[in-house]
Amino acid sequence: MLNLQNRKQVKRMSELENLRNSKMEEYNEQQQIMQQINQLENDVKGYLNKDAIERYNNLKTAHYEIAVKLLVVLSQMAQSGQLSGQIDDQKLKDILIRLQPKRDFNIIRK
Repeated sequence: MLNLQNRKQVKRMSELENLRNSKMEEYNEQQQIMQQINQLENDVKGYLNKDAIERYNNLKTAHYEIAVKLLVVLSQMAQSGQLSGQIDDQKLKDILIRLQPKRDFNIIRK
C-alpha cells in the first residue's frame, strides 16, 4: 500500500517537473522574441523623426501586433536601402495604410 502511494507521488512529481520544464521553455522563447522585437525597435527608431516615433508608440499601445508588423516592414525597407533619411509622420501613415488589408464590401440589396 505504501509502495503504491509512493509510486503515485513520484508520478505526480514527474508530471509536475515536465510541466514546469515546458513552461520554462515557453517563457524563454517568449523572452527571446521580446529581445528580438526590442532590437528591431531600436534599429528602426533611428529612421523615425519625433512625430513618427510618437505615432509608433501610440500604435504599439493600441495595436501591438500591427506595430510589430510595422517594425518588420521598416527593418526590411532599411536593409534593402529603400529608406533614405528620416521617416516623418505622413510617410509612416502611408506605410501603415499599405499594411492594412484591402476590404471589399459587397452590399446586396434585396
